[in-house]
Amino acid sequence: MDLLGPAGKSVVIQLANRLKFVLRPLSTMATYEQVKDVPNHPEVYLIDVRRKDELQQTGSIPCSLNIPLDELDKALNLDNADFKNKYGRSKPEKESRIIFSCRSGNRVLEAEKIAKGQGYCNVVIYKGSWNEWAQKEGL
Repeated sequence: MDLLGPAGKSVVIQLANRLKFVLRPLSTMATYEQVKDVPNHPEVYLIDVRRKDELQQTGSIPCSLNIPLDELDKALNLDNADFKNKYGRSKPEKESRIIFSCRSGNRVLEAEKIAKGQGYCNVVIYKGSWNEWAQKEGL
């Protein structure tokens, strides 16, 4: 017997999707304060996965490296020299701290999945991403 029916299942799925951030360990999420401190930690990679046209419209978080989400898998597979040539920074090591940001905190989940799938083990997301950054910075 199906107690929920199609509409009830849809509600359950929507609630589960909204809880995907709430149920994450805090250690997998970066805070605004940690992102603001990135310029003091050159060993940390803050990677913004928005498209270039989005960055032109809004600006970017200081010290962030733009690698659009649709390029991320390929970028992380580049050799060190090609990565540095394309992105202007040495390629992160598998143990490097990487913080992913986007506009509203949705694409960071896919970015995290891509990086972890390639063996990067110190990856976190900035759930607030650009929207929170802009709001807290008064932009």
